[in-house]
Amino acid sequence: AEGVGGSRTVSHPPQSVLLAEDDQNLRQGLAELLALEGFACLSAPDGDTALALARDHAPLIAIAIVDVTMPKLDGFALCRKIREHDPALPILILSARDTETDRVLGLEYGADDFLTKPFGARELLARIRALLRRAALSPARPPPTARFILGDIEVAPEELRAYRGKRRIDLTKREVTLLRILHDRKGLVVSRNDLCDLCWGRDYMPNSRAVDQYISALRRKIEHDPANPRIVRTVHGFGYRFDG
Repeated sequence: AEGVGGSRTVSHPPQSVLLAEDDQNLRQGLAELLALEGFACLSAPDGDTALALARDHAPLIAIAIVDVTMPKLDGFALCRKIREHDPALPILILSARDTETDRVLGLEYGADDFLTKPFGARELLARIRALLRRAALSPARPPPTARFILGDIEVAPEELRAYRGKRRIDLTKREVTLLRILHDRKGLVVSRNDLCDLCWGRDYMPNSRAVDQYISALRRKIEHDPANPRIVRTVHGFGYRFDG
């Protein structure tokens, strides 16, 4: 690791930002900006170093800022690997390329937002604050590898799988995130809009119908009878609920 940036004195521990950027001048400038805004900065000049920091400091990191073009491990691959052990960490990608393909790739690999270089300090800080507000809507992040139970299945986030007895059910990282949200809000209805926001990002999910289709596919994996679900229940006209 290149080091931990300082932060201004505040009355509570500063939130930590993982900053992965191979351009030394930009990395140092961003670290100083983040410090002035009250963040502690864990900075890395390449993807491998950033991944090690993400794994070693996972409970303390509030958000990751990831450049696409880096040595050893590029930003897209880094996003994917971070998501394997932390499905809920907000990730903002920085890129000098502004094509639809790059944006789609970033989101598919697990990023929550995409900012094109060059960018202004105010826009960057606004994006960071927006992602942190979105994360605050989620339940507090548990240890990212902690298993949890829904009905008669046990979900193993570290494996991207669920188990029903000896039967193994393969899941995507987004499916694990969705099940975690329902588990942590047991007994409460989660609206389609909240699921869009928490699992996909409201700006990138086309409509609530897509959520219904996604959950239908998930039910085919985890429900005994997908037509009469017992784990992911529909609350008509609003959203979904896990009753336990």
